[in-house]
Amino acid sequence: MNAIEVSHISKSYGKKVTTPLPRREGQGGESVLALSNVSFSVNKGEVFGLIGPDGAGKTSLFRILCTLLLPDAGTATVDGFDVVNQMMEIRKRVGYMPGRFSLYQDLTVEENLEFFATLFGTTVDEGYDAIKVIYQQIEQFKDRKAGALSGGMKQKLALSCALVHQPSVLFLDEPTTGVDPVSRKEFWEMLSMLKERGITIVASTPYLDEVRQCERVAFLSEGRVMGIDKPEIILEQFKDIFNPPGIEKNVQYSSHSEAAEPSAMFNVQSENVIEVEHLVKAFGTFRAVDDISFSVNRGEIFGFLGANGAGKTTAMHMLTGLNQPTSGTGKVAGFDIRTEHEQIKKHIGYMSQRFSLYEDLTVAENIRLFGGIYGMKDDEIARKTDSLLKQLKFEEHKNDLVGSLPLGWKQKLAFSVSIFHEPAIVFLDEPTGGVDPATRRQFWELIYEAASRGITVFVTTHYMDEAEYCDRISIMVDGKISAIGTPEELKQRFDKPDMDGVFTYLARQATRE
Repeated sequence: MNAIEVSHISKSYGKKVTTPLPRREGQGGESVLALSNVSFSVNKGEVFGLIGPDGAGKTSLFRILCTLLLPDAGTATVDGFDVVNQMMEIRKRVGYMPGRFSLYQDLTVEENLEFFATLFGTTVDEGYDAIKVIYQQIEQFKDRKAGALSGGMKQKLALSCALVHQPSVLFLDEPTTGVDPVSRKEFWEMLSMLKERGITIVASTPYLDEVRQCERVAFLSEGRVMGIDKPEIILEQFKDIFNPPGIEKNVQYSSHSEAAEPSAMFNVQSENVIEVEHLVKAFGTFRAVDDISFSVNRGEIFGFLGANGAGKTTAMHMLTGLNQPTSGTGKVAGFDIRTEHEQIKKHIGYMSQRFSLYEDLTVAENIRLFGGIYGMKDDEIARKTDSLLKQLKFEEHKNDLVGSLPLGWKQKLAFSVSIFHEPAIVFLDEPTGGVDPATRRQFWELIYEAASRGITVFVTTHYMDEAEYCDRISIMVDGKISAIGTPEELKQRFDKPDMDGVFTYLARQATRE
């Protein structure tokens, strides 16, 4: 008997209409065909991947198999139990990590674990052997609130909570999105240990190195299964989606360029738009940022890398005027980060890890709103809105609610809005987390186009192929900058074939938690 059997499952949300609209899973509204006649099976003890672009139907399928959502048609069984008629039996036997962090931020590590054990009618003591190898890695922090954990530690806690009742099937919906490469490798090493114990694992992921660790994968697109086979066969068969051709930065910004010059917006004569000397940010005795110095040129794409907890976000908060340094000096767009942080906010763009637009406003309303916030005039907003919609090919969707857009569309819109006012520099904090490879490539084309206009791009990312696209890269370890240079310089310096090798080598030298 297979661990999972899915036969002709279909799922729609809302009313059907004749015009195509962006799909969205799990929300009401007009036409959403999430799944259409989906069939596959998963062997007991298999590591099975569900892969596909944003909006393919993966999350809807996870929710159906975990009995959180009812199908419109078709049947499915998990461990031999029907997802509709025997859902309580299934819930005893499955663990589930949803795409978004599922734990309680204000509870401690230990309190979260105890809570999830209670939900399943067990105790931490009874389930400890099932989670021992994983939980022992974070047990020393059992009194720390979950919201204060690094990305890698959060994933270990979430996995421990999903396993505390000793399930036979584990469902993981993009479990490592937003987690640094080293922590991702550790996470999949843990999954290998679970497989050795006979646990069946079904996982979705946008990371190709993780796809390759599955025994088989099902490729979903627009709610349909397009193929099921070994990873290398599916990735080759659909290489246009999973391995699009690389992009090259053909246009290098020049101070004599005829393109729009954001430099007119800030009071600096130097070609450097960021200058930092001996910057420190301490929380009590803990130095999150520990004496960093660097500069960033105008029109440069500067990658700011580091493992979760290395200090990247803290440093970025100081540079964007959201936090004040403990010591050291810095200028952004010519303004002092200590005394002119309000001026800095007016002359930069910012896109956070968490989607920053208003989901209950339309595409056009969001653009107009942020144009007004940036102090742009109405006629300029109107003119540039039409141009932006055309550039993004959003003309037919300008009146769609942003909440209805696929994740990749949202990210491209958020970036475009962040540079709508032609800032001197735009800060991008993991802008493509969870986005499929083809959409990420489109996103980086937008970044290159912005850089060609003289906009400096300061970007953090956990995708090491994206690191290769940057002009220069710095890598933080334990609050310090351990290395800085072009991708080629860093690969040569550390004798590694790619940036993943460089990052892994440096990040594993970290000593602090």
